[in-house]
Amino acid sequence: MKKSDKITLIVIAVVILGFAFIPGAWDWFIKATTKHGLIMSFFKFAILGTFGEMLSLRIKEGVYIKKGFGLAPKLLIWGVLGVVIASAMTIFKTGTVVLLDSGFHFDGKAAKWFYGNPLFGGAPLTWGKFFVALCVSVLMNTLFAPVFMTFHKITDIHIAETGGSLIGFFSKPLEIQKTMAEKINWNIQYGFVFKKTIPLFWYPAHTITFLLPGTLQVLFAAALGVALGVILSIKK
Repeated sequence: MKKSDKITLIVIAVVILGFAFIPGAWDWFIKATTKHGLIMSFFKFAILGTFGEMLSLRIKEGVYIKKGFGLAPKLLIWGVLGVVIASAMTIFKTGTVVLLDSGFHFDGKAAKWFYGNPLFGGAPLTWGKFFVALCVSVLMNTLFAPVFMTFHKITDIHIAETGGSLIGFFSKPLEIQKTMAEKINWNIQYGFVFKKTIPLFWYPAHTITFLLPGTLQVLFAAALGVALGVILSIKK
């Protein structure tokens, strides 16, 4: 085990133990998430999403960071994407329940299954709630995820081409059309990322996400980025 691995494990242990044993730490986290959801989403995804890429690099090349990796721009991009993802989760949770109740004539059953009565802490885990969570996951990952993944790929390419610095990232605009036409390997992007990871990983993973309490959903979604980084590293 390398020194960098030991340091990484120590940092992870300190964070976990801090939330477990420091009085009020977890309560502060829940309150901050409730009151400042989008701001907290920025930091959750910035930290966990970037760590997922660092872990992926460690598996592939034996190091957590290297020249041109682009730590600062990746933190920024993951943070911004975290705000977008948190917004999408709210939109699809709300919209899917309305769609089921009105468009498919569930007549309020979907809302009852999914939300329950807030006075009693929300709906218990039932097959009805599982069904709604699955519908939310399928719709979000089918309609939103491909756009999100493609944009994220474009920013990754831009970070690599501009040297990995924050100044370099803003030195020229994103060449979205050119990147999509000439620089993205669509055999991988569609044939593996879209066609396989979305139905086999993201559908079930986000179904679990939407079964969790609302204050933990974005955190769990951000943590999934770490898991996916490992999966993609093994695939490569």
